[in-house]
Amino acid sequence: MTSLQQAQQLRDGFWHLLCHRSELPSSGDYLKMEWLGEEVVVYNDQGNLLAFDNLCPHRGTRFFTETHGNAPLACPYHGWSYRAGAMHIPCRERYAQADLDNAKLHTLQLDWCADFLFAAPAPRMTLDEQLGDTYALLADISFNIAGRSDVNAYAYECDWRIALENALEPLHVPFVHPESLAELQLGDGSNHFTPWTSVWQAELGNASMAKKLRSIKRLFQLDQQYEGYQSLYLFPFTMLSSTYSYSYSLQHFFPSAQPWRTHFSSRLLNGAASASSAAALQGFFDSSARMNRQVFEEDHAICKRIAKDAADTPRFGILSSDEEKIAHFRACLLAAGH
Repeated sequence: MTSLQQAQQLRDGFWHLLCHRSELPSSGDYLKMEWLGEEVVVYNDQGNLLAFDNLCPHRGTRFFTETHGNAPLACPYHGWSYRAGAMHIPCRERYAQADLDNAKLHTLQLDWCADFLFAAPAPRMTLDEQLGDTYALLADISFNIAGRSDVNAYAYECDWRIALENALEPLHVPFVHPESLAELQLGDGSNHFTPWTSVWQAELGNASMAKKLRSIKRLFQLDQQYEGYQSLYLFPFTMLSSTYSYSYSLQHFFPSAQPWRTHFSSRLLNGAASASSAAALQGFFDSSARMNRQVFEEDHAICKRIAKDAADTPRFGILSSDEEKIAHFRACLLAAGH
C-alpha cells in the first residue's frame, strides 16, 4: 500500500474536527479546506451546516475558490445551486429524470462535540469512541469560544507526518522559536493519553508574562480555563492549542496528493468576552495571530530541512522523553493499520 493510500484510509476512516459553530454564524458562510488533492467545504445553509466536496454534481465545477467567505452555494458554470436542503436546477425539463435523481452534493457524515463540528467520509467508530476521555475537555473548550479572528493556510514543503510530529513535541522550542514560543519558558508539563488523542499541559516559567496574562482574565467570560499552555492532539490530522485559554489555534496537517507536501492551516478562535471588552481585546487577538503566524513559519522552515524519507526510515526513530506524544502518534498509526 502506498503512503497516499494509507493517508486516504486515515482521512476516510476517522472523524476530523473541521470547525467551531461560531465560525459560520450566518447563512451563506463557508470554509474551504484541502486534503489529498480534494477539497471539503463546510457551509451554513439557512442555519444548517453541511460538509461536501466543493464540486457541482452537474459537471464537476468548484463552487468556491477562496478559503472562507459568505456567498450563495451556486455554480458559476450553469447556474445549479443548493439552498434550503435541495438542489435547484435551471431548465430541469432538459435533463433526464433519472439523472436528476442522482444530482446531489457529495456530503460527509457529521457529528458534534458540543460546538465543535466533526466530519468523516466513512468513520470506523463513533465520535465518542474516537475522542474518549478528551470528549469532555473538548466540549468545555467549545463553550468558551466566541468567533474567529484569523485564517492562515498554505502548503508545508514536507510529509504531513513530519509536520505533525514537529507540532507534537516541545523539545525543539528553544532552538527553533527562541524569540517567539520559547519566551513563554514552558515547563516540562504533563501528558494525558487516550487511544486516539493526547493532551499536553505546561505552566509558564516566564513569571512576568504569566502575570500579564492573569491580569486580563477579567476581560473574558470563561467557564473553563487552563492557566498555562495546553495542546490537544486529535488523531490523525488535528491540533488545538492555547495559552491561558484566551484564544485557540485550530491546526490541520492534511496530507497532500503531492509527495512531501502538507495542506497546513491554522485558524485563531477567540475566547468568549463581554461586549464591553471586545474592542479592548482586538489588539490582543491581533497580536496572538501575528505570533502564531511567526511560530508556524519557523516550524515550516525547519520541517523543510528534514530528510524527505525520515518518516519511513528507522534510522531517524530516536525519541527523547519530551517526545512521548510522537511515540503515541506512531502507536496510533500502527493501531490504524499503518
